[in-house]
Amino acid sequence: MRVRRPRRRLARIAHLGKRLVRALALTVGLLAALPALADDVLHVGSKRFTESYILAEIVAQTAAPHARTEHRQGLGNTAIVLAALQNGSIDVYPEYLGTIDQEILKHDKPASLEQIQRELAPLGLGVAVPLGFNNTYALAVRGDTPGVRTLSDLAAQANLQFGLSHEFIGRADGWPGLRQRYRLPQQPRGLDHGIAYEALAQRQVDVIDIYSTDAKIGRYGLKVLEDDQGYFPRYDAVLLYRLDAAKRFPAAWAALQQLEGKLGASDMIALNGAAELQGRPFAAVARDWLARSAQGSQALVQATPPAHRNLADVLFAPDLGRLTGQHVLLVALSVLLACLVGVPLGIVAAYRARLRQGVLGVTGMLQTIPSLALLAMLIPLLGRIGIVPALVALFVYALLPIVRNTCTGLAGVPRGLRQAALALGLNRWQRLWHVELPLALPVILAGVKTAAVMSVGTATIAAFIGAGGYGERITTGLALNDNAMMLAGALPAAALALLTQALFELLERRFVVRTGRA
Repeated sequence: MRVRRPRRRLARIAHLGKRLVRALALTVGLLAALPALADDVLHVGSKRFTESYILAEIVAQTAAPHARTEHRQGLGNTAIVLAALQNGSIDVYPEYLGTIDQEILKHDKPASLEQIQRELAPLGLGVAVPLGFNNTYALAVRGDTPGVRTLSDLAAQANLQFGLSHEFIGRADGWPGLRQRYRLPQQPRGLDHGIAYEALAQRQVDVIDIYSTDAKIGRYGLKVLEDDQGYFPRYDAVLLYRLDAAKRFPAAWAALQQLEGKLGASDMIALNGAAELQGRPFAAVARDWLARSAQGSQALVQATPPAHRNLADVLFAPDLGRLTGQHVLLVALSVLLACLVGVPLGIVAAYRARLRQGVLGVTGMLQTIPSLALLAMLIPLLGRIGIVPALVALFVYALLPIVRNTCTGLAGVPRGLRQAALALGLNRWQRLWHVELPLALPVILAGVKTAAVMSVGTATIAAFIGAGGYGERITTGLALNDNAMMLAGALPAAALALLTQALFELLERRFVVRTGRA
């Protein structure tokens, strides 16, 4: 009787594993089929800053009466959102002519709109609907900074600390060319655009890059430096779109063309202020502007000091259930995938000494790849954004603890017990299944628990490629420099990590301790 109980429990675990594998295969198949099922949806993308969120909401809401629309928000920098556009994960997103000209098409000198159109056409892309304002880059300092009025003045102020956004530092039309044109000796620090204003106000940095339509320029009393050598090109806001999208959604595209010239710079500053200074949702800001525009009234929203928001209201907002479901799905599927691959790899590493260092080395190397870099590489490789590349990334990061603990657990099985199993006439697979794996189960389960808890935190990066989860709140909070919004994403993630650890400890007591006693 004592011999059969562990076997029955292992049989039940094996049966459960088979059912999970079938469910996983079905889920992955459905996820892979999502792009085909969503051909009738107009996908609107946006970058991870306030203005892009608002403009994308205006586009989505304008098209909504004529087509099903979805706003995939906060997709990171230009490289990520452009890759999403090229592979069809999104159909249109707000962009700027200067960015298309120099960052995407890599022109050294400003090109005409006709030339830009000709060069985008072979890529299946087009640019249209100039919205009516120029949001150029600029550098700004505190209003009380002496001796600095133009960009040329910065060359003589080597002691000034530069805090520039990461994208600006790497852009062809950003810091590299600016430093060369004005011969600037400073070495910039990388800062998220959403927190740069606070860093400047607290005198942690002295110079930041801004957008000319930022609402916070006036609030913080900044001095915008004159581009006296004319380095920055015009950044007229336009729509960058897939040419087939205009054909697939003719009515929606006709509605979007009515937006041409409707947004002035003062309008955009006010809309940014409504989101950043008043704390209003992007969708509500866009909806109010569209209502005012339809009535022909002045579409400005007066910026007022930010209203105090209760953390509980933000934390338990209506989207909490949706984000929790997305986050749990990402973690569960990625850890299950990692178990299906990692446990066999750990077995190979334990019983093939020549392969051990290679297996552990490769899985360890994969975990050192920066998360955002891995996501950016996966988008063109997989040809999509969203949950599939996020699952692959999380799977990669979950592999190492599972492989390592499986190998360690099997290597720790006492030699005497292996010899006893051999004396009983068990073959290699019988010894592994009935003796060694049950004895190594506590160590293996500890590795799975580590992978699951790590994945809960790592899954927040999924929001950068439109996969949802609690990271949506964190990225929005970063864009708005909204601590309450960031906490509303971080606290549920921490609670889910604690719950995951508690569930695994319960699982250990249920299967490991009872099996050991038997």
